[in-house]
Amino acid sequence: MPVRRQPRPSAEVTSQLWPSGGRHLWPSGEASELQAHERGHLVYAATGVLAVHTERGTSIVPANRVAWTPGGFSHSHRAHGDTDMRIVFLTPSMARLVGDRPAVFQASGLAREVLLALTGPGNYDETAPRYGAAARARLVRVLVDELREARERPLQLPEPRDDRLRAVARMLYETPADSAPLPELGKRIGASSRTLSRLFRDEFGMSFYQWRTQLRIYHAFVLLADGHDTTQTAYACGWANPSAFIAAFRKVIGTTPGRYRAGGRGTAQGLVANAPDS
Repeated sequence: MPVRRQPRPSAEVTSQLWPSGGRHLWPSGEASELQAHERGHLVYAATGVLAVHTERGTSIVPANRVAWTPGGFSHSHRAHGDTDMRIVFLTPSMARLVGDRPAVFQASGLAREVLLALTGPGNYDETAPRYGAAARARLVRVLVDELREARERPLQLPEPRDDRLRAVARMLYETPADSAPLPELGKRIGASSRTLSRLFRDEFGMSFYQWRTQLRIYHAFVLLADGHDTTQTAYACGWANPSAFIAAFRKVIGTTPGRYRAGGRGTAQGLVANAPDS
């Protein structure tokens, strides 16, 4: 189905909440306070990029992903680029079908259209809602079924528990272009590369170099959402050249940085259509 370009949000924070969902228009850099909801909820960025923080780490949610946070989980959100954040609260019966832990799913074209329909104009007026209760329930069921069929596609920066990993992570958060090998980073914090390598495997289930690639992709999203071009972003995030960055970005996201930016710095134009099927 065709993907419609969503209008760019304004530069002011605008929030609309209703019993079954909500919409926040946030300027780049805006963040919410740490909070928890009784009901689980889905969040989607119609424009911009969202970072969702939970006790399990930070997940990046561009326009071809949907984030799920179960009820009771403490979380916060941060906008990268002017962001149009959509929210759909789920009833307990629907929430059980999605899962009992935070997750990020691939957003199919149908899931995206249902999310936009459930959170678009006409949903804010409780006296004359766009959809009656029965119609809304059917749409929510379609959305949940789409997510259950979708692959989990997390773009996650897990939160380190070990102090040595935290020290390495802190250095690279601040300077993602730092290409020092693990032994050099180990010397800076007083830990052997063998120990650090084991800790990355034990805590994150991935190698240091896989983790650093995810960190750089995270920073690349931030820069692209703020208007930087592919070449600037590649070097700022530590890739040796733009071609290497493009290949890494496409492997993780399913489209190139250029197509991602052409969609409107984070709109779903070009993202859902180019997302990998598997």
